Amino acid sequence: MSSLRNSTPSDQRTEHYLAAARACILEFGWRRTTLTEVARRAGVSRMTIYRTWPDMGALLADLMTREWFGIAAVAHPGGARTPEAIASAAVATVQALRDNEFFVRIVELDPELLLPYLLSRRGRSQESLLEVLSAEIRAGQAEGLVHDGDPMTMARAITLAGHGSVFSAMTMVDDHISLDDLDAELDRMVRSFLEPS
Repeated sequence: MSSLRNSTPSDQRTEHYLAAARACILEFGWRRTTLTEVARRAGVSRMTIYRTWPDMGALLADLMTREWFGIAAVAHPGGARTPEAIASAAVATVQALRDNEFFVRIVELDPELLLPYLLSRRGRSQESLLEVLSAEIRAGQAEGLVHDGDPMTMARAITLAGHGSVFSAMTMVDDHISLDDLDAELDRMVRSFLEPS
């Protein structure tokens, strides 16, 4: 992911192409977006895009990594080590994903694109978030603020809880329970999970 974020000319071009792809998917959905349309939107030849990505699947993987990693980077700016701070960052990540227009568009039009990341494998952005979370947990443990345990296992447990809050929260909202109520409970759940016994 860092290769997409530095300032070399080729990476600036890649960012431009990804922005064009994002705009196409927001407008048409993934199934109706082609590399040819991305090239047209970016103002370059089709072969220019094909030299960067062999197909739409590869482009989408890079685009999702860029999008989700950016959300996690904002929600986890660094330094969180208390149960309260880690829980707050986890809930902020969940809320930002739920509100992200690109994520919402995929859920609306092409939800099957997300199933592999829920059922069979982790993506690059999930791996990055797990690294951030486990580092925060490890830092908290070093100061006696977080209970003992394997930081990566704990990070994965928090991420699993977050998945439900991202993908299924609306199934639990009604006239009596709001998203804010559910997010407050997720915050409390993560804090309680992390606090020393």
